[in-house]
Amino acid sequence: MADVICDQRPLVFEDLVAWFADGSKAKADWRIGAEHEKFPFYLADHSPVPYEGPNGIHALLTGLMRFGWQGVFEGETLIGLERNGANVSLEPGGQFELSGAPLGDLHEICDETGGHLSEVKTVADELGLGFLGLGFTPTWTRDQIPVMPKGRYKIMRNYMPKVGGMGLDMMFRTCT
Repeated sequence: MADVICDQRPLVFEDLVAWFADGSKAKADWRIGAEHEKFPFYLADHSPVPYEGPNGIHALLTGLMRFGWQGVFEGETLIGLERNGANVSLEPGGQFELSGAPLGDLHEICDETGGHLSEVKTVADELGLGFLGLGFTPTWTRDQIPVMPKGRYKIMRNYMPKVGGMGLDMMFRTCT
């Protein structure tokens, strides 16, 4: 992208337009991607799902590997999956996210998301899990939500209370 340079004159609208135009791609190279995030829960009691345990998030990630997903690790800890430019990642409170591959159109995104949901449902059914596609947990308190074992989430947990009162709720109790 072009450098933004101030040459002793006020920045004008045309400067901004030129800056964006310099970074644009040819229409043939345009891609779109989607994210799909959901809260896993135990069907038996509707409680949130921890990372550990035979029916936990780790088991869900491991179960998805049969569909060709490759593990993403932080040290020896399985923290996500990747396949064909798409990723499955864990958010701080166990929110389960598909970050889709860059694709050509909405039909491809629909196929990718539908395939992901089918795979997740297959494994989740075996583990007694369900998923809630909602922006905010309706009944779980922050204290009830398990913390996923990613190093950056420890840093974020310590930082968020220093910059506002709702950051931890955003981390643990929201989905996109």
